[in-house]
Amino acid sequence: MGKHYEQLSAEERAAIMMMKASNCSARHMARTLHRSPSTITRELARFAAWPDRTTAMADTPGQYDARAAGLRARRQRFKCRKRSKLATDTVLFGVVQHFLAQAWSPSQIAGTLKRMWPDEPQRTVSHESIYTCIYAMPKGELRKDLIACLRRAKAKRMPRSRGEDRRGQMPDLLSIHVRPPEASDRAFPGHWEGDLIKGAGNRSAVGVLLERSSRLVMLIKLADATAASALEGFTAKLRSIAEPIRKTLTYDQGKEMARHAELTANTGVMVYFCDPHSPWQRGSCENTNGLIRQFLPKGTNLSVHSQEQLDAIADLLNNRPRAVHVRIPRDGGHDSMLMADSVPA
Repeated sequence: MGKHYEQLSAEERAAIMMMKASNCSARHMARTLHRSPSTITRELARFAAWPDRTTAMADTPGQYDARAAGLRARRQRFKCRKRSKLATDTVLFGVVQHFLAQAWSPSQIAGTLKRMWPDEPQRTVSHESIYTCIYAMPKGELRKDLIACLRRAKAKRMPRSRGEDRRGQMPDLLSIHVRPPEASDRAFPGHWEGDLIKGAGNRSAVGVLLERSSRLVMLIKLADATAASALEGFTAKLRSIAEPIRKTLTYDQGKEMARHAELTANTGVMVYFCDPHSPWQRGSCENTNGLIRQFLPKGTNLSVHSQEQLDAIADLLNNRPRAVHVRIPRDGGHDSMLMADSVPA
């Protein structure tokens, strides 16, 4: 037998029948046929449990019969598979397709369906099943449209890659390790994470602010990716936030934040910097950047988007369900923020 499993042949079943009649053990049969012992035991167990066994082997009742076993195997092989829950003509597929068009991720869709109908498995589906349904579709417009709704919109599923970090050292930075403890535990609002999303050739940029407790997203239109533009844009946006809920800002060591001391002087917000090559230290913003890239793809000119358009993208992200906000009560209830009337009829 090669690297891949092969079904038992008619000759092998005939040999099993003769050795079974001689009361040979399964391991002896396996050694003779160069098969795994489990292959032999499964074959015998399946045949013994076959409901039509006695009818198919009327001439030799109580024994393993190669001809009847082959008939059972052929019937099983051509037996119709269970209908997919996400067949394109089902209501569930229409619900999933509706949420995908609203830029929801498969995980968000699966979690929402489970909370809305916890006791109706026929109306729920896992996120992996959604991905499998999309990528198993034959080539065509429907497959292309569904893949375009995904965050990465890749033709094939693949792991995320990481480029080389080319950022320099920041002057007079405050390390994330001296950040106040209340900023780390997310217990109270007012502690933010920030970053810059850059367009084609690094010639355009959009600022990102994310509140660590609520995960509220704000997008900032910038003239370019320079430190001067970042200072102007982040200062204006932070000043639009009520003073009690603007306390700290955690940033990476990007050079656009070189004028962080002026930002602190203008807004009163203390800026703390992550360690080099440690994006996970502000992981909420990193994850949000991936969500935003669905609307502001890499390699495009970001300067064409107005502040009103950026605000609309932020509103779309802020109104989607987030698993971190869902707290399932012990009595089995569901979160009241997720309303069933958001599902299409």
